[in-house]
Amino acid sequence: MEYNVEELSPVKRKITVDVPAEEVNAALSATVALYRMQADVKGFRKGKVPSSVVESKYHKQVYGEATTDLINYQINEILSGLALQPMSRLDVDAAELVRDEDFSYSIEFEVAPKLDLPKYKGLQVDEVDVEVSDDEVAEVEERILENNAEVKVIEDVRAPKDGEVASVSFGAYQDGKIVEGIQAENFDLVLGQNQALPEFEELIKTLTPGEGGETDITFPADFINENLAGRTVTMKAKLHAVKERIKPEMTDEVAKKAGFKDVETMRKGIRESYASQRKQMSKSAAQSELLTSIIDGIDEFPLPPAMVEDRIDRLLKDLEYRLDRQGKGFQSLGKTPEELREGFRTEAEGSVKTEILLLAVAAEEGLEISPEEIDATLSHLAMQSRQPLHELKKYYEDNNLIVPLKDRLLCDKASELIYDSAEVKLIAAPTEGAAAKTETASESDVDGEAKSGGIQFKDKAEAVEWAVNTLGLKESTAKSYSLSKLQERADKYEAEQA
Repeated sequence: MEYNVEELSPVKRKITVDVPAEEVNAALSATVALYRMQADVKGFRKGKVPSSVVESKYHKQVYGEATTDLINYQINEILSGLALQPMSRLDVDAAELVRDEDFSYSIEFEVAPKLDLPKYKGLQVDEVDVEVSDDEVAEVEERILENNAEVKVIEDVRAPKDGEVASVSFGAYQDGKIVEGIQAENFDLVLGQNQALPEFEELIKTLTPGEGGETDITFPADFINENLAGRTVTMKAKLHAVKERIKPEMTDEVAKKAGFKDVETMRKGIRESYASQRKQMSKSAAQSELLTSIIDGIDEFPLPPAMVEDRIDRLLKDLEYRLDRQGKGFQSLGKTPEELREGFRTEAEGSVKTEILLLAVAAEEGLEISPEEIDATLSHLAMQSRQPLHELKKYYEDNNLIVPLKDRLLCDKASELIYDSAEVKLIAAPTEGAAAKTETASESDVDGEAKSGGIQFKDKAEAVEWAVNTLGLKESTAKSYSLSKLQERADKYEAEQA
């Protein structure tokens, strides 16, 4: 076998392979021998069928498999020898083997560009210093007190007020029929906390225990249930009781119920939890800024088109998953498939550039990922997804996901190396508006995947599911919260659990 490598572009290679007739015949004979062992031909014992008969009877299968096996074997051998890693699928241009004849074929594939790495060590970068205010600690304390509040029925017969709990049964009706999913019995609704639509809360505030009432309500156009968005229904409700929540004083006993030794330990834990989350978020934002500055310093940065398109595919699949959890599809966005792809192109190109840069740094620094590190990562993923480790590992192996996982870990190592060598300057936390921008930017890590110190919801559907499973809220209650409110509750929950 002889081969020639041709550079079609900075990111594309073509390898032409010439195979002599002797190797062609050997490949065919090897495949015939495999078929001969299992061939069932009338007049011959199994395993005793002449090779010529097997080759004639199974000609199509033998020659097809021999061609594929030979090409696969030689491609692996060639790529290993050249230390080339394709960044796209291999496009093979080949006919079929012919006995006693030389054979030629070619393969084309994309590769990462050879970068002239700029300086990536000892760079300067700003990182927002971590601050946790007393007010933030007090907010978490208030939630702990709320969770430990005693609910007591108010004996006075009167309408409920904001801050009180209304025990109600309700249902939504349209054309005289109940609307599925919008009904409940003896539901405890805390008024004044945006747990329900304002019109519904106003209805409840007009009732006294034992009374019923109804009103027409139009669901918001962006209501989480797409089937109800924009629809007008008649809400009927009956108030059973008005309750008040009596919060206790903060004591060591209350702190113990929240999982802490005492009040002092609790406050320290809340502060440290907030600080830890914000430190990770600040570091992620600074890392992203640092990598962007390095990439901007590279004059020529050709990108493998297949990598970019694959990254766009992944972003679209992620979007489809999030929409599906909301009961929606791409059509709800009002954009064509082409517009959706183009909308993700800039993000995909930035992600691919970052990955290529970090893999180049990893190669330059001789970074490696051990089998133990792969196993540790898979174990962590198995725990997160609640899957058996052996099943998850088999899935990664069967779907050729081990190499991408290894690359991701290499990128993480390279990113840490760059940041650890940087001159990091701590700066004061920005104003509230700027802080929101920083936190948004920090939600994506260097390879474009979600990365943060605490719980970060991709959408309201995910937040609702978390609130139901973790906080024990009723689904209808969780759905009535805004995404920002659910995120706030998740942040406080994380702090309380620290």
